[in-house]
Amino acid sequence: MAGVAPAIKLEDMSGFRVAVISASWHKEICDALVAGAHRALDAAKVKIEPVVYVPGSFELPLAAQYALDAGFDAAVVLGVVVRGETPHFDYVCQGVTDGVMKVSLERNKPIGFGVLTVDDVDQATARSGISGSKEDKGFDAAVAALELLKVANGFGGNRG
Repeated sequence: MAGVAPAIKLEDMSGFRVAVISASWHKEICDALVAGAHRALDAAKVKIEPVVYVPGSFELPLAAQYALDAGFDAAVVLGVVVRGETPHFDYVCQGVTDGVMKVSLERNKPIGFGVLTVDDVDQATARSGISGSKEDKGFDAAVAALELLKVANGFGGNRG
């Protein structure tokens, strides 16, 4: 259910490297998503690396692949896709979702998914972590990546 995140205690994960990758469209919203991801990484004592910016959400999967291939243990992808009057929205949303999942599974590394797929900018703002918003999907995406790193470590996965 939207707006009801599980209570997760962030542990010291300072041995891991996590890339944060953001789309450039809807800068104010993406900046809030990045800030949320950084809050989660900071709480887990993960070193904050420079954010990588790509033109749009469609480019996020390939940028995540580059980061994981460069040695990052996980990635967090952030962006906003706002529904318009054409099917473009559906193609971009499906491409980003499928692309991120494919990269994560093929590289066997977690990718936190913080791409907002919304009907309008107000919905994106409400989920962005901007002061007064009801959700913080950048934070949530980073937590998801960190939690999967813990799972991988518990199953004998790569440790940073």
